[in-house]
Amino acid sequence: MGEDPHGGPVVEVLGLTKSFGDVRAVSGIDLRIGRGEVFALLGPNGAGKTTTVEILEGYQRRDSGQVTVLGLDPARDRVALKKRIGIVLQNTAVDRYLTVAETMAMYAGYYSRPLDVDAVIELAGLTRARGIRVIRLSGGQQRRLDVAVALIGDPELLFLDEPTTGFDPSARHEAWDVVRNLAALGKTVLLTTHYMDEAQQLADRVAVIVRGRIVAEGAPDTLAGRNTAHPTVSYRLPPGVAPPPGMCAADDTGAVQFAPADLTAALHRLTGWSIDNGITLDDLRILRPSLEEVYLQLTSDAATTTTTDPTGRPGPAGSGSTAPGAPR
Repeated sequence: MGEDPHGGPVVEVLGLTKSFGDVRAVSGIDLRIGRGEVFALLGPNGAGKTTTVEILEGYQRRDSGQVTVLGLDPARDRVALKKRIGIVLQNTAVDRYLTVAETMAMYAGYYSRPLDVDAVIELAGLTRARGIRVIRLSGGQQRRLDVAVALIGDPELLFLDEPTTGFDPSARHEAWDVVRNLAALGKTVLLTTHYMDEAQQLADRVAVIVRGRIVAEGAPDTLAGRNTAHPTVSYRLPPGVAPPPGMCAADDTGAVQFAPADLTAALHRLTGWSIDNGITLDDLRILRPSLEEVYLQLTSDAATTTTTDPTGRPGPAGSGSTAPGAPR
C-alpha cells in the first residue's frame, strides 16, 4: 500500500538521527508508511528499533531529521498526537480485579469520542470473557485486552511492541487474528517483533534495522530479493537408491539437495528419471531462502561492516553498550 490519498503517508521519516552520549542509536533513517498498512520493524536487540518507535510516539526527542506522524510533529504536537494513536506495550498495567467489560468502560471514559465498548470487545475476541476479571484471563486473552484498550479511543495508528513475546502457539495465533481484524478495519499498524513468522504472516511490508540504519525494506516475500534467489531442489530416495548424476548433494538431514541453473529442465530430468526407473521421490520440494534466513544474512552482513554516521564518525560497535539510554 502507498500513501494516504486523503493526506499523505501516515508516517514519514527523513534523515532521522538520535544519540545517547557517544552512542549513535539511529543513524539517518528514512521511512514511509501508508494508511492501512501493517508495517513490521525488525532488528536485533540494540539496533535502534525501540528508539525509533519512541520518537514516532513522541516519547523521545530526535537529534535531527524530519518526522511526521498523521501530519503532526511528534516532538512538537505530542498532546494532539496522543489522541490519534494507540500504543500496546510488551507489558500493559491494567487493574487486575476489574472485569473485561469494566476495564473497557473505564478506558472509554478517558476519550471524548470512544468506540462502542461492546463492539471493541467483540473485535478483540473477548465477548465470552467480558465478565471475567483480568487476573483470571489467559495470556492470549490479556494480550487481546491490551489491544482493545489501545483501540477504544478509535486510533488511526496503532503501535504494537513485541505483541506475542512469551506466548504459546495457540495464544500467538489468537493475537494474530486480532491484528488481522485491525487491518480489515483499515487501521495502520506499526509492529516490532523478533518472530520472522509473525512478520511473514501479518506485515504488508517490513524493514530491517541494524546499528541504527535500515539495511533492507520491502514485502516479506520479496525482501532482499528472496523471491528471485537461486532455488534449491530437495528430495528423498528409498534406502540404497543412488540419485542421478549432478543431483546428488546430500545434506545433514538425509535429504538430497542440489541447486540447478535451469529449474524447469532439472525438474523434468529428475521426475523423468524417477518415472522411468519406478522410484518414488519423497518430500520433493523447491526451496528458496526463508524470511528468517534473509534476516540473519542481512544482520550478519551489516554487523561485520563498519558504519559511519553523517559526520564521518564510526557507528556503534554493537548492541552491548551500557551507556545510559543505550539504543534499543
